[in-house]
Order: sequence, then structure tokens, then C-alpha cells
Amino acid sequence: MKSQEIRKSFLEFFQGKSHSIVPSAPMVLKDDPSLMFTNAGMVQFKEFFLGNSVPKNTRVTDSQKCLRVSGKHNDLEEVGHDTYHHTMFEMLGNWSFGDYFKEEAINWAWELLTHKFKIDKDSLYVSVFEGSEEDGVGLDTEALEIWKKIVPEDRIIYGNKKDNFWEMGDQGPCGPCSEIHVDIRSPEEKAEKPGKELVNADHPQVVEIWNLVFMQFNRKADGSLEELPAKHIDTGMGFERLCMVMQGKQSNYDTDVFTPLITEIEKITNSSYGTSEETNIAIRVIADHVRAVAFSIADGQLPSNTGAGYVIRRILRRAIRYGFTFLNTKEPFIYKLVDCTKSQMGEAFPELVKQQQLIENVIKEEELSFLRTLEQGLVMLENIVTQSKDKEISGVKAFELYDTFGFPIDLTALILKEKGYSLNIAEFEAELKKQKERSRAATQVSSGDWEEINEVDEDAFVGYDQLETQVKIAKYRKVETKKQGTLYQIVFTKTPFYPEGGGQVGDKGYLTSGEEKISIIDTKKESNQIIHFAKKLPQNISGSFTAVVDASARTKTAANHTATHLLHQALRHILGTHVEQKGSMVQPNYMRFDFSHFSKLSSEEIEKVEQFVNDRIQEGLQLEEQRNIAYQHALDQGAIALFGEKYGDSVRAIRFGESMELCGGTHVKNTADIWYFKITGESAVASGIRRIEAITGDAVKEYFTKQTELLEEVQGLLKNAKDPVKAISGLQDENADLKKQVEALLKDKTKNLKSEIKNEIQEINGIQFLAKKVDLDAGGIKDLAFQLGGEIDDLFLLFGTEQKGKALLSCYISKELVETKDLNAGTIVRELGKYIQGGGGGQPFFATAGGKNPAGIPEALKEAKKYIE
Repeated sequence: MKSQEIRKSFLEFFQGKSHSIVPSAPMVLKDDPSLMFTNAGMVQFKEFFLGNSVPKNTRVTDSQKCLRVSGKHNDLEEVGHDTYHHTMFEMLGNWSFGDYFKEEAINWAWELLTHKFKIDKDSLYVSVFEGSEEDGVGLDTEALEIWKKIVPEDRIIYGNKKDNFWEMGDQGPCGPCSEIHVDIRSPEEKAEKPGKELVNADHPQVVEIWNLVFMQFNRKADGSLEELPAKHIDTGMGFERLCMVMQGKQSNYDTDVFTPLITEIEKITNSSYGTSEETNIAIRVIADHVRAVAFSIADGQLPSNTGAGYVIRRILRRAIRYGFTFLNTKEPFIYKLVDCTKSQMGEAFPELVKQQQLIENVIKEEELSFLRTLEQGLVMLENIVTQSKDKEISGVKAFELYDTFGFPIDLTALILKEKGYSLNIAEFEAELKKQKERSRAATQVSSGDWEEINEVDEDAFVGYDQLETQVKIAKYRKVETKKQGTLYQIVFTKTPFYPEGGGQVGDKGYLTSGEEKISIIDTKKESNQIIHFAKKLPQNISGSFTAVVDASARTKTAANHTATHLLHQALRHILGTHVEQKGSMVQPNYMRFDFSHFSKLSSEEIEKVEQFVNDRIQEGLQLEEQRNIAYQHALDQGAIALFGEKYGDSVRAIRFGESMELCGGTHVKNTADIWYFKITGESAVASGIRRIEAITGDAVKEYFTKQTELLEEVQGLLKNAKDPVKAISGLQDENADLKKQVEALLKDKTKNLKSEIKNEIQEINGIQFLAKKVDLDAGGIKDLAFQLGGEIDDLFLLFGTEQKGKALLSCYISKELVETKDLNAGTIVRELGKYIQGGGGGQPFFATAGGKNPAGIPEALKEAKKYIE
């Protein structure tokens, strides 16, 4: 059975058990402060498990794209070394929200595996939770008795808390679980050792295939457990592992999920899977990682230096360096695998088809950038080796190279070994541990239990219509963070505060009762509840309060948010309908908008975009809002939905004239309220992604005021010239004339220097040689070198100069020497660059190197002679 058929069969089986098939949620999470990525199938259903929302369907099934780069068996640096763990994987699952429980979950799992999929019953083992004295929870006898009716008792394993008790986090819903393991070893191996002894022993052919989680407890802040009022089922089966079993393979990578990718990698890199363990690992790493990166970019997460973007960049760079080190790939190639990934998975995940060009562009640009980094790292590593007094290189130095420049430690160790050096890996590990501890401490959050007082209203958010309303506190908890200290998270019975989401910042304001006033410093949304952050609690927790939003900030933010919609419309109208929003940030005094486009906007295009938006503002377009419109109906009306966003069956549509988008943010009532729109910047975010930064309203007034002041200052410098543009143009002409005079003087200086230098050239082994420090800039040195080269045969020149505290080395070698003596100016300046603490390169006959240590120029000039002696 092919992988696409396996996925379809799973979903159809549970559809036949009255489950609704739901689409996968985005792998990248944008509005969940507790997670960066969907790491399990249950993530999109957290609000139901926590009791914050009532599900439309109590039985659902799906195939969820997940990403894991940490935790049990999921250390990024280990992926590829075995055959059954991945960064990105699909999680097949079925869920019950207060509907069926253990009896149905266990029986249906067994029915699907052994009857529909016809997996040999004798190859399966099951586990049940043995209990925990620490938590005061006994053996899961209910699950045990159900399993006894299905399998022989010698196939039941009693698992401890580590293996058979699943928890969402340090707090929250949790419960015992039953794992189903499969033994796919040969009959001979099974006869030698029972599979039961290899369960949870990291054996590549005895693996967990399905985990059935029985959510029946809530973990409190003090570690104690309490029964949940409603019991839930949460199951997760690794799609790739299921395909391995169904297709009779011994490795996930031998299934048709991965074989097309592996074949493509072999073809592109001229390598062969199965020839060596190093090659196998490299190919597995690349095949795994390209999927993770492609899905992340499709969901709107670009590689970057922070947060989720940093994780994606790490994954991609790991793939690049495995190709660089073990497959000898020195040019971008991973982007070429996107088409194969799309062909394999595009039917189930159409975002790969829609975003293919963007994914390829971003990956290629990242590959080019990191390959340049690797080249720079090689030069720096050479400097470290040269300056080392013994054969063991400091792990601290290696960590600096890794931390600052992203130069991989395994590549450092490999190069050092080739050069006859060793690496103090213990020092490196110590530095890495310190960094991780610093990072963990900076982000560590300690949360208390929610103290519940009142019920939250069904329609809790009233902020579209009101900026002030009477509320009570529904629940609250204390939170400790290193960065912000003690904070209180408060949920009101209803609220006018807009929570951060969709690129818009959360509202600020205050809570008041009588003389007491509590500042609300931020508002966020987590698991479908709106959380307000305050530095202290009201004195009377059970009292009534007036919740007041900062109206000035909200008004400015709403203007900027509406402006992003008009900007999106303008870009699609002027540049083309290929333009898609790829991110935004909406604050009171600033907005930015990221979008797909292949080139930098010209001045004329920016002017047209600005004018288009301002024309819509001048038209005074009225807000047309549809709050609970069916998702498909909104699309049929022409509304734009954004890729990477999760939409429900009912959505909110915002229209201003011909601009219509699905949006949950706050907006002006009329475009005239924006007053004016001004673009302040346009730049590249990544290959194929542009960013516009802009301001509206009061911020534009301030901008125009500053521009007027700046003009007045310029006029003052120009002695109040009536036409400052003409006056500046005159100064530019005068400056150009002076530059020509300076260039003429430099040419005379070079001419005189050339005569002097000719007398200093020495003949060594038939080569005309000179290494000298000169007082010329880079352009002057190049002119001098080529003039001398045109007059003197077999010439080898190395010039050094100091300009503005920086060192520069320039090497010229006659072309006949390059050909006959195997000399290369690029190689020479790279090697001599270590003396000036820098690097460079160029062509074989002329190259330059820059550095920050002018004091090293004499030593570099002295060393040049060794190349011809």
C-alpha cells in the first residue's frame, strides 16, 4: 500500500466511526506563547482539553504535520543517525472530547491495525501504565482488562511514568497511556530474543507505532493530580513508521515517503545511498530536513536569527553542512529537492504547491549565505590553528566560531583532525552548556494554578464595539519570569481588550474600581482564552471593575491595521496578483508589511503604492464588517485568506471598498480616519520576500514636521538659498571637479612611485619580485600593479597599505607565472590574510585581502618571498 493510500485509509476508517476529518493545523504557531511549533497532534485541540471552548464535533481525526527538535529522542543533532526519528513528521490521530473513552479507543486501534491494515498480531506488543506511588495513582486496570480480552498477557508490558503517563506540560491535562509497539525483525532474530525485551530499548526494528492517551487528570502547580470533569482520548500514530511496517521495510527512509527524495539527492550530489554510513547519514539528514524547512516556509516562517526562524535556520544549515562535508556539495542544491517534496506531499498539503517558488527562493538564498559563512569560517579556523602553540585547539575558541559565525563543530573537528590537531571537546561542551543554561534561565516561566472565581461569558470579547465595559475576574494566576519578575495573568468574564494576534499588538489600559487603578500592561490569547497581564491584583478579587482600553493607542493601531489592508490591495493592483502577505506587525506608531515579490520596488512603484492607499483614504470608505460569515461564503465573495493561518468554520470578514480580507483585528470605521499614509522604508527580508515599513496619522504629522525642520536646517547651511536643490546640485558639481583634480594628483603620485618601484624589483629564481608597503588606496594600488604588469614579464607583486586603521594586501602575478609556476594570487592572499587578522580572495592573477591588524603587514610582506623560493 502506498503512503498516500495509507493516510487516506486511516482517515476513512475513523470517518466510519463517526469522526469528522479535520485539516492539519499549521506547523508553525503564531498565536500560542507556549509553543513555537506544533509538536503533537493534540496541539490544535488544547482549548478543548483545557475546557476553554466547546468543540463543534466531539469526535475528530486528522493527519497533523509536526516538528520536534528537542526532547526525548528528538535532539536535532541525532536525527539521521537512526532510521526512525525525524524533525518533521506526520501524526495520524483520533480524538474524543468527552465522548468515548478507553474501551472504544483500544478496540478501534486494534481493529485498524490487525483487520484493516492486516499487521501480524504476533508482531505487536502493548503497554499499560503500572501506576505511580509519587502521584498516588494505581495501575491502569481499566486499560489492562480491555487489553486482556484482545492479546495474550505475555504481550502486555507494564510501563512506568516516564513511558506510560503523558503530560501536556508541567501543568494541565494529562493521563495514562497505552502504547502499541511493533517488532519487524526477522523470524531468526525473534527466536533469539523476544521483542518484549526490546520495547522502549531504542531498537530500530522494535518501535512504538501508536500511543493511546487517556486524558483523565489535571496536573496542578504543586504537582498534585485532580480528576478532570470530562475524560478525553488523544491518540497519535507516526505516519512514517506505519508506512515502514505496511510496506515491509526496515527503515522509515526505505518507504515511498522518502525514497523519491533519496533518489533525487543521489542524482544531484552524484552519491549513492548504502555505500557508507557517513553518506547514508548525510542523505537521511538532507531528506528529513528539506521537508521540515519546506513546510515551515509554506506556513509563513522564514529562517532568521531569533525564535522559530532560528530553529528553521539551524535545521537548514545542518542539512547544508552535511552535504558540504560528506557529499562534497559546494554549491546550493537543497532547493532543487523542493519539487520532489511537493510531488510527494502536495496532494495532502496543497500549501506546498502554492508556495513552491517562494520555498525554493528562500532555501537557495539561505544556502548561498551559509556557504559564504563556511568559507569565512575556514579562514578563521586557519588563523586559530596558526596562532595555537600546541596541537590541541581550545574548545572555547571553537565555540566562538560556532556561536558567532554558525561554523559547525563537527566540521571544525574534522578539519583539525586532517591537519593533525585535536579539539578540546570538553571545553566546547562546557561553553555550550553555559549558553543553554543562560537561554533557559532567560525564558523560564513558573506558573501557579488558576484560581477560578466566575464563569467566562460565551461572547467574552466585546472590544470591536466597546473600549470600556463592566467586568468581573473569572480566574487568575501568578507567573514568575526572570525578565519581568512577578506578573499576574487575569481572565475577565468579558473584555474590551484585544489580544495580540494576526500581527497586531495586544491592547494596554487599566482596571478600575473606586479609587483603585490596576494597569493592564499587555493582552494575549492562549488556548482560546484572553489573558490580561498586570503587575498586581486588585484588593477585592471578587468585586466588579471597569476595564478600560487605552483609546489613543487603540485608535492609532486600528488606523495602521486598516492601512495594511489597503497596502495589500495596492501592491496586488500595481505589482500583480502574485503578491501575497507573508507577515505583518501593527503597532500604534508603526506598521510593517512583508509580501512575496521578486524584486526591489522602484521609486515610481513606491510612489504609486503610496498614492493608491492615500486615494482610498481620501475616498472615505466605510467599514463593512461581517462577524460570523461561513468561511467558504467569505471566499466566494472575494475575501483573501492568508496561508499559514488557521480558520474556523465561521470567520470575520473586513471590507473597505474593493479590499476584502479575513481578519480578526481592529479597524477604523472609515478610511478617512487614517488621515495619511507614508512609506518610510522598503527592503528585502529573504529571497522573494520584500518588506514595507510605513506610518499613518499622527506619526505622519510628526514625520512631516521633522522633514520641514531638516529642510530649514539645510537651507541655513546653504545660507538660505532660495532654491536649495539648485544650490546642492552646484556643490555636487564642484565636488566632482575637485575629485577629478585629486585623481589627477594621485595618478602623478602613482607615476612617480612606479619609477621608484621599478628600481626595487629583485629577480629570484627567474621571477621579478617585490613585496612593499605603499601609501595608496585600493584603486591606486590596482592601477599601479597592472601598469607594472604591462611593462614587466614574470612579475610577482605584493603590496600592503593602511587606510583608516584597516590593513589591505594586494597581490599581482603575471599570467605566464600563474600557468607555468602554479601560483595563485587568491590562495596567497587568503593565506597571508591571517597576519592582518582577515581574509579575502580574487582571481589567480590579482586578489586582495582586508584585515583589522595593520601591524601585521610587515610580517605578511616578509612571508611572501617563500612562494617563489
